[in-house]
Amino acid sequence: MTPNTDPRTKYTQPPMPEQHQDPQPGDTARMTPAPDHGEETYRGSGRLSGQRALITGGDSGIGRAVAIAYAREGADVAISYLAEEQEDAAATKSLVEEAGRTCVTLPGDLRDEQDCIDAVEKTVAELGGLDVLVLNAGTQSERAPDAQIDRDEILNVFTTNLVAPMMLMREAAPHLNPGSNVIVTASIQSFNPSPDLLDYAMTKAALVAFTKALAEQQGER
Repeated sequence: MTPNTDPRTKYTQPPMPEQHQDPQPGDTARMTPAPDHGEETYRGSGRLSGQRALITGGDSGIGRAVAIAYAREGADVAISYLAEEQEDAAATKSLVEEAGRTCVTLPGDLRDEQDCIDAVEKTVAELGGLDVLVLNAGTQSERAPDAQIDRDEILNVFTTNLVAPMMLMREAAPHLNPGSNVIVTASIQSFNPSPDLLDYAMTKAALVAFTKALAEQQGER
């Protein structure tokens, strides 16, 4: 019998070291304490055997955790990420391949419509189809009071967090068969927004509405 582990002392304890990721998105190597993506703990049981998944923002953070979990559950995965995050992407690819699965790497910028198109096309071509679309990529920046945000900065957040998921879903829809899944990463910001994340919070609330409407639209098929 394996003895219980005391959950009160199992994980890193407060106070946590201050973190400031600048510029965003952050690099895994600079984070302290190191994030736990499940590298040493996640155990799969074949629940996604034979599935093929596209995970946006799959190089680090939530995206890496999803890629690890899916691979250990038996899925092949494709991960999209910004080209400058190649080091994190390579580490995620290695973890997926250690689980015995295929990992397609898709460097690009999802603010570009063609990169959204290419991400889906390359996933389908290299994995032989698409069963799970994980719309996870996003960006945020701390904002000054009184909505003092440059228009270009607002558009950057809106294009990354809202337009890209719409474009990816548009391209993926013809490839999704009955039993397929679309998963959207929202945030506590969608219902408990922070004033210094004004534009980001707006996008996460919108993503909740998008997910609900998409479920109504796609449910029958």
